[in-house]
Amino acid sequence: MLEGKTALITGGTSGIGLATAKLLRRHGARIAITGRSPDDLAKARQTIGDDVLTLQTDVLSRDALHKMASDVKRAFGALDVFFANAGVAFVTPLVTTDEAQYDRLMDTNVKSVFFSIQAVEPIMRDGGSIIATTAWLNQVGVPGRAVLSASKAAVRSFVRTLSAELLARRIRVNAISPGLIETPILRSVGQSERPGQTEAEFRDYLADASKLIPIGRLGQPDEIAAAVLFLASDSSSYMLGSEVVVDGGFAEL
Repeated sequence: MLEGKTALITGGTSGIGLATAKLLRRHGARIAITGRSPDDLAKARQTIGDDVLTLQTDVLSRDALHKMASDVKRAFGALDVFFANAGVAFVTPLVTTDEAQYDRLMDTNVKSVFFSIQAVEPIMRDGGSIIATTAWLNQVGVPGRAVLSASKAAVRSFVRTLSAELLARRIRVNAISPGLIETPILRSVGQSERPGQTEAEFRDYLADASKLIPIGRLGQPDEIAAAVLFLASDSSSYMLGSEVVVDGGFAEL
């Protein structure tokens, strides 16, 4: 499905990014992933395979993003698939959110997506595929999620605009929109976990959240990876500026 193609995934050491790296490699792509922690990158290499290119990258730094692109070009020559997946998630209630929290969310989820695409565009082959991670939150209003939702709505807008901008090069830009997925980010403090929360309390939270989803359960990273594979492949050649929603019906029903 992806034989002979190259793919770069930001935030590829866990969750959706890691699952996608494994799946795209199984379908023939040469894989590069980014992460912040050398230990996490080493663990990801053991999981994905020794031939994966691991890049310690701070996606908030434009210099680091340009180095990332240079390293990929040196290793692969050019890039066919870019999955802009790195992001953070935590609640941002109107009355308690401070400027540092706002900046962290918007810089990681919006600014880094724009500048990572800017960095890799010169090494993308004509006819390539760019995929960005949005979220079900770009379609609904959820109390306490204003800034996170806005960041994901901004990425959804990027997908449309950049598709038009890169049309001459036939580079397709599309979005994957996950619902509640059981990944490590779900365990982060400020997302679903509270300081001192027990494992039983966290499992109770997951059980309660599952009741709100029409399909009756949280999603798994492999289910999102399968949709990314479709967008990365030529099977999605007639899709441009689109959003593939994979949320168990949460935002749709």
